[in-house]
Amino acid sequence: MRLISTLRNTFIFCIISTSILTGCTRITSTELGGGLIPPIDGVFTKDTILDVITDTYYDQDTTRIYKGDVHVLGAITNDPIFGRTSASMFFEMAPSYYPFFISGNKDSVKVDSAVLILGYNGFYGDSTQPLRLTVSEINQSTRLNRDRLYPANYPNVTPVSIGAPMGSPVNVDIRRLNDTIRNRFEVSTRQIRIPLRADIAQRFIKNYDSTNAYKNDSIFRTYFAGFALTTDQNAPANALLRISLSDTNTKFALYYSTSSTGATTRDTSVQYFRFNTTSGGDANFVTRNRAGSQVANYVTTNNNPKSDSLVYVQAAPGVNVRVRIPGLATLSNRIIHRAELIAEQVPDDANLLTIDQQMSAPRYLLLSVLDSVRNSKRNVRNDYIFSTDGPNITDFGGFAFYKTTQGYNRVTAYTFNLSRYIQGIISRKDSSHLLQLSAPTNDSIYYTNPYPNPNTQLLYYLNPSIGNDVANGRVRLGGGTHSRFRMRLRIIFSRI
Repeated sequence: MRLISTLRNTFIFCIISTSILTGCTRITSTELGGGLIPPIDGVFTKDTILDVITDTYYDQDTTRIYKGDVHVLGAITNDPIFGRTSASMFFEMAPSYYPFFISGNKDSVKVDSAVLILGYNGFYGDSTQPLRLTVSEINQSTRLNRDRLYPANYPNVTPVSIGAPMGSPVNVDIRRLNDTIRNRFEVSTRQIRIPLRADIAQRFIKNYDSTNAYKNDSIFRTYFAGFALTTDQNAPANALLRISLSDTNTKFALYYSTSSTGATTRDTSVQYFRFNTTSGGDANFVTRNRAGSQVANYVTTNNNPKSDSLVYVQAAPGVNVRVRIPGLATLSNRIIHRAELIAEQVPDDANLLTIDQQMSAPRYLLLSVLDSVRNSKRNVRNDYIFSTDGPNITDFGGFAFYKTTQGYNRVTAYTFNLSRYIQGIISRKDSSHLLQLSAPTNDSIYYTNPYPNPNTQLLYYLNPSIGNDVANGRVRLGGGTHSRFRMRLRIIFSRI
């Protein structure tokens, strides 16, 4: 009789809970792993699903790209879900010392060529479409400010203007960028080589010397303001290249031959100019144009959130998702063994084997508390924890993983461990916050220590090694009302 009574009480509890909770089901594993969770037995340990309210917002944060970060260059012209993207690079390259000179007898110097070489670090998008790149000279009127960290998502007008092209546009076949380059000066791979005009080579090899442009750094900048790299937006390009300015492959090469003795035998030489990762000026601008895209129809542009069936996250500068969990306010006190927010990709059936694969999901999503006063991010207290090793991302969650579900073999998914956060809400009456999903690059987060430490907030910085490379990744997720890929909060608990 005691067993029958217990089972009947359990059944009644499930019925009563449906006004707040979606249901009580017997699920025997969690997305994050079982850990010390006791088995769900239907009597003492139960699990349930809480509904969430989700909507999409444009990311208003400023995205920064530091000198040592991987930069992006290219164009995405065919992404029906997230729209168009263009990325341009501006940077200085200079001799390694001053006064600089071309070695050998100047009168005997014979100009060969000038080549801009870029260190290739991979791509995002479709490698089958070539990129049409143009190298131009930065106008002297808008020389790069070396003391300024230019925002990547610079609004409206780019603060650097472009002068005349320094050579003909070059078509880059991304599929061949891993090929080996062999010449008498190096054997290398992962290089993008862009030849410049003959008069450019003449200018840097013969016209400039230690008495004028190469006398010192300040004077050199008045002669040459730097390189501008842009991509043809009308070509059928659909990829972003990752370029490292600090890579040894990245350099401005001047090839020439000389005869120091006047003899007929000539020595072929090369001089390299490089980017100074400490003091060199640079800017990397990423422009998003979402007009006519699917995401434009779902973005909330006011403070009247709605529960969308589809939500969107795009790597910075990008798009974020806000998450509300109203059922936490009336959740009765209980022992939380595991609580995890589950988000799953909604595949694009029309482009499943093409764009949906090429435009891969971000490798990492950050779940944070949205601080509307500071317009900044705060950590989910008690669960997202910093230590001397950095944030506990492995325990908290956020890294993409893949699952077979709903008839698809490979669906990107993300989970987040909110167990202690929710235990504090229901046991200590901690505040329930508006949460935010983002795909950060360089970012910052205000950090509060776990309970019961004092409520002191410190500012911590995140970088691409923790998050994502700039503009790398986008994903369409099921929102709180999606019929198949619903975002949800799963709780495994015991009654007190």
